[in-house]
Amino acid sequence: MPLYEHVFLTRQDASAQQVEDLTSQFTGIIEQMGGKVAKSEQWGLKSLAYRLRKNRKAHYTFMNLDAPPAVINEIERQERISEDVIRYLSVRVDEHEEGPSAMMRKADRDRERDDRGGGFRGDRDGGFRGGDRDGGGFRGDRGPRRPREDVVVEVAEEE
Repeated sequence: MPLYEHVFLTRQDASAQQVEDLTSQFTGIIEQMGGKVAKSEQWGLKSLAYRLRKNRKAHYTFMNLDAPPAVINEIERQERISEDVIRYLSVRVDEHEEGPSAMMRKADRDRERDDRGGGFRGDRDGGFRGGDRDGGGFRGDRGPRRPREDVVVEVAEEE
């Protein structure tokens, strides 16, 4: 059977339990029609790049499927009917990725970064947060500024 990666987005006001119920409903349909869900991941509530049906955020759910094309057609039909599903995407792949998906690896990496305490550019001074507005600040290798020379501008008087 062909392999698919399937992602669907549910409304931001749906609870995590409702998203789980929707996922289990779709999983039941897939298994009833002869397919198999190899992996299912909840990516959580994430911001959208632009508004979709008056939603600025959505719950992302990812599934690796091993199912015939008729199952994919039925799942997509059910998602079009459901008012909770904002958008969906099914992509046929040659093989499924082993281990966690890229989004889950990113979440783990971000969690580790937060645990280390290193934020944007660590604890360095400078940048936008360093208070650059104090007249120039640190000049590095260039040393202090030389004093200004008073320039006298002579204006020729007309006679």
